[in-house]
Amino acid sequence: MTNGFLPASRKEMLERGWDRPDFVYVSGDAYVDHPSFGPAVIMRTLEAHGYRVGILAQPDWKDDRSITEFGEPRLGFLVSSGNMDSMVNHYTVSKKRRSTDAYTPGGLTGKRPDYAVTVYGNLIRRTYKKTPVVLGGIEASLRRMAHYDYWSGKVKRSVLLDSGADLISYGMGERSIVEIAEALDAGIDVKDITFIAGTVYRTKELDEGYETALLPDFETVRTDKKSYASSFYTQYCNTDPFSGKRLAEPYGGHLFVVQNPPAKPLGEREMDEVYGYPYMRECHPSYKKSGGVPALSEVKFSLTSNRGCFGGCSFCALTFHQGRIVQTRSHESLVKEARVLTEDKDFKGYIHDVGGPTANFRHPSCKKQLEKGVCSNRQCLFPKPCRNLTVDHADYVRLLRKLRELPGVRKVFIRSGIRFDYLMADPDGTFFEELCMYHVSGQLKVAPEHISDRVLRRMGKPDNSVYQAFVKKYGQINKKLKKDQYLVPYLMSSHPGSRLEDAVALAEYLRDTGHMPEQVQDFYPTPSTLSTCMYYTGIDPRDSSSVYVPADPREKAMQRALIQYRDPKNYGLVLEALKKAGRMDLVGYGKHCLIRPRGKETDVREKKKGKPKKTIRNIHRKK
Repeated sequence: MTNGFLPASRKEMLERGWDRPDFVYVSGDAYVDHPSFGPAVIMRTLEAHGYRVGILAQPDWKDDRSITEFGEPRLGFLVSSGNMDSMVNHYTVSKKRRSTDAYTPGGLTGKRPDYAVTVYGNLIRRTYKKTPVVLGGIEASLRRMAHYDYWSGKVKRSVLLDSGADLISYGMGERSIVEIAEALDAGIDVKDITFIAGTVYRTKELDEGYETALLPDFETVRTDKKSYASSFYTQYCNTDPFSGKRLAEPYGGHLFVVQNPPAKPLGEREMDEVYGYPYMRECHPSYKKSGGVPALSEVKFSLTSNRGCFGGCSFCALTFHQGRIVQTRSHESLVKEARVLTEDKDFKGYIHDVGGPTANFRHPSCKKQLEKGVCSNRQCLFPKPCRNLTVDHADYVRLLRKLRELPGVRKVFIRSGIRFDYLMADPDGTFFEELCMYHVSGQLKVAPEHISDRVLRRMGKPDNSVYQAFVKKYGQINKKLKKDQYLVPYLMSSHPGSRLEDAVALAEYLRDTGHMPEQVQDFYPTPSTLSTCMYYTGIDPRDSSSVYVPADPREKAMQRALIQYRDPKNYGLVLEALKKAGRMDLVGYGKHCLIRPRGKETDVREKKKGKPKKTIRNIHRKK
């Protein structure tokens, strides 16, 4: 064996003395052996259970021979697009091709296909007709049932059918992938593996021994938006591993795609095991000459302390993928990994992050969740924090203190999202003070997303008043600590429910606070989120109410431009937006104005003031 990486070629496999692997993992990402990369976690999990795994990273999907690098695996192929949905990886929200790919050596593009798991699945099937194929990862998870696909503008079938695969291991797949491996190793035909939590399979007959909720058939959800919204919400309410039902989606009356309830969350000991596997914490050596894999630099000196999120933002797919039950690692596990970081030759003394989907979630939201699961029809924080919510940052504070005290550690930052409404609900201000004192690098990134309560309710976010209270307290604490630190708010334009007047109100807020956002996120309709369902159907599936959807590209451009109204390139769009919104009072020279008049707008306004046109033109000419 030449290195500690899993085999990435036939040559490396033979060097290990294998004649063939048990599984070949086909990935749309380059091979990075780090616990922040899903393929690495699944492969190391299988390795820990005694299975031989080879990785076929970014095979040439235009060449059928590329899939034969390892020959036919003993048990099956595992297929993933990588850490991202391939379409999100490839395209901006305006459907323009991205110029770089952070998960490819050197950041090059074009190394994976669109709809990667579908293409890879069919690539395998053309050569290996009967070998089991199991899909996993984010792309397969979020496309496991009929879903609206933004890039084609259509409702697509379950990716299980279009890919030719046998099973989907959805969500965080450590439990289900081991059970699948054990079943295949025991000689069970892949078509008979219908009993594993966290999997999706196809069948021609529903097993009457299981209680199953029947969803509308595909043709109905494909053509009727009300049925689509209803079907989506049924799925949304059955994402809990304790209370979730088995769901069946009919296709033509003779075929069903069946989703088993989610796998149970990992306990602390299991989380420690998963993150304690012998990862190399590097990209495969073959990528060095290409400059490595850019995505690694973002996480190489970060620690994953939790997974799952009970925040419940409408535009986030975490509910469908990681779930709402927070799972955590022990302090000992995290301190041990931090010590490994300090021994790296490139470590400069800075741990870049200690967190997960939401950094300050270190335990389930209430005591009942690990026995009865989360509520199917209520959120923990929205619209107000639940009275049963456990708000406590004490464990996180103790963890951060231990990490700060390690030899060689100069600073521990928190760059994962901070859920500020949860922070504000904590009567103990210790974490807030220590956050400002030790864990902010001059600016703290937070995600209020918008300031219009009407839009925030569609987003599943707290009222704007909560964010304003947070801003005030953040300022007070930093003043007390004599620190000059700022907030950087993440803002989103064109979310379902956002009208032009809401975007104008957001621009006025930015004017009053002096914020000048360098980046703005247009709402991106990714598969299997509440917001995407609203975008496609115009219906909020939670209450069946109608939702205004700013789908017109011109209006979306105006909403985005309003957030960056100071940028001269946006002047025309901002002026057009203000005219359309009936807010020409914001065009002028007063402190309350967003933009100054130009051309005809200038002449009209200055005539009213009795100033000659020539003077104004001269002024503008000088400018």
